[in-house]
Amino acid sequence: MAEKKRYGLLEMEEEQQKRLDRLVKTKPFHQVDPEIKEMIKEQRKGGERITVYGQIIFQGKDITDVKPNHRVEKGIVLSRERHPIFPESDVMENLRIAGHMKKKSELSEMIDYVFHLFPALSDLKKRKAGFLSGGEQQMLAIGMALIVKPILLLLDEPLLGLSPHLQSALVAAIKNLRSESGITILITEQFARPVLPMIDRGYVIENGMLTLTGAGAELMENPEIRAAYFGI
Repeated sequence: MAEKKRYGLLEMEEEQQKRLDRLVKTKPFHQVDPEIKEMIKEQRKGGERITVYGQIIFQGKDITDVKPNHRVEKGIVLSRERHPIFPESDVMENLRIAGHMKKKSELSEMIDYVFHLFPALSDLKKRKAGFLSGGEQQMLAIGMALIVKPILLLLDEPLLGLSPHLQSALVAAIKNLRSESGITILITEQFARPVLPMIDRGYVIENGMLTLTGAGAELMENPEIRAAYFGI
């Protein structure tokens, strides 16, 4: 009898999981019933793996299963968090390493553009990257990503650990990059306050689930967003 009850409980849990999976597949999170929403949130806590549904479409093609190096060939470049640079090499060497597959003339052109975008780096060409400040390392990391000439630039928490002054300088550089280059930029950032005023569209993710989306101006006027990021 105990075995039957236990088996019945497992069956019920499996059926509940299937129901949740169907809801996540077919509905945006903010449209899910509140009680189901809480069940989904609870399931996502504790470091559990989040299953990703759907497809990644880039320029009309499904790239969900495309390997990272092939995504770079398609023009998708990631600048990871915490300044992924080569600390034992100087600034110029880091930029040349990033562009090792580029023609010499093309590499030279892109290096000049990086120094135009980040003037602070132009005086530090021969300094070892490991001796740069956190903000300078972040500028170098983004510069290394730009050397590849991306179509889509992914910035993973670019403001992490930076002082307010360096945050402002980096945000200004990102604005210039956007206006001058025509590159599409996707930023993921927990400290969204400096970023919100310049975005075209934003997506708020909670516990791995999409909870809110809208144009930048719409999100700026949203009471929940204003309370969370601006203290208003």
